[in-house]
Amino acid sequence: MATVFETGALVPAERAAAITAAMQEASTPCHVVHENPGVPAHARFDVWEFGDANIFRADISGIQLIRTAKQIRTNPSPMLALAVHRKGSARYEQDGLQREVAVGDLHLMDLNAPYDFRWDGDGGSTCLHVPLDQLDLPVERIRRAAPHLHRSPYYRLVAGHITEMTRCADDLSADPTARLSGSASIDLIRGLLLSTSEPDKHDGAVIPSEIMLAEIRSYVRRNLADPELDAARIARALNISVRHLYKICAAADYSLAQWIIGQRLDRIRDDLASPGLRHLSIAMIALRWGFRDASHFTRRFRVTYGVTPREWRRTTAEDGINGAFGDLQN
Repeated sequence: MATVFETGALVPAERAAAITAAMQEASTPCHVVHENPGVPAHARFDVWEFGDANIFRADISGIQLIRTAKQIRTNPSPMLALAVHRKGSARYEQDGLQREVAVGDLHLMDLNAPYDFRWDGDGGSTCLHVPLDQLDLPVERIRRAAPHLHRSPYYRLVAGHITEMTRCADDLSADPTARLSGSASIDLIRGLLLSTSEPDKHDGAVIPSEIMLAEIRSYVRRNLADPELDAARIARALNISVRHLYKICAAADYSLAQWIIGQRLDRIRDDLASPGLRHLSIAMIALRWGFRDASHFTRRFRVTYGVTPREWRRTTAEDGINGAFGDLQN
């Protein structure tokens, strides 16, 4: 996927409203204020998918984006946004921080905290969206790091990574390894946030237990398909004792076994809804994500989602057929 919205074919009087609607769809719900209502606005939005991550590039006339606490309560975002400013003079305010953003600057937008972002005249920005649940970091850690990204040794590396991914986005997103590019980006952002220190906390900003918890979750995600995945195997891979592993998880109020099961169930639910995997039996899909006991898997799936795996697959298949039929009618 590339261009998802462009105003060139629209009559000038319709552009502002169309840009506002497209912005809600491509990013997160927010109030959109155009800089010069009497002057025809223009915009182009491009989106490229990289598995669970995506690149969103915007080129747009002067605009202000305001996301309120009410919008966040109604539509919380599952993503974190890291943006490289490409064109124009921009500034934003979030969590009491006001900042001017120059071309080439990397900045973090917490989509679940109110913000006010604007640029004057024609502007452009490229944003990497990564899923919060795969960063495996406490929200507090992310928010503490946000104002101090420039202190991280990863700062220029991440800015360059986002810029280069965007430059090659057509080829990278079309490649079968696109999901791996997204996974690598998530790991890189995690490193950026963990390595960012506050000015008065040079020695205490990076908490070892936070790093280890992120490594535990990252290892689990990479090895979910292994039916032998357990605490002993994880501890051995990370060169820590099982006792220390459980201590880290307990301190974070985190049940390792339940989290592994939950992650596996999420993957299976997605696979059961995938048209490309209809040829695989439910048992085969469960087995490929580490469930060797079919009855145990079915019971856990129903408790978690309120339907059996078979009911879920049938419902999603019917929704897909009805959606396709509806498209043909329109």
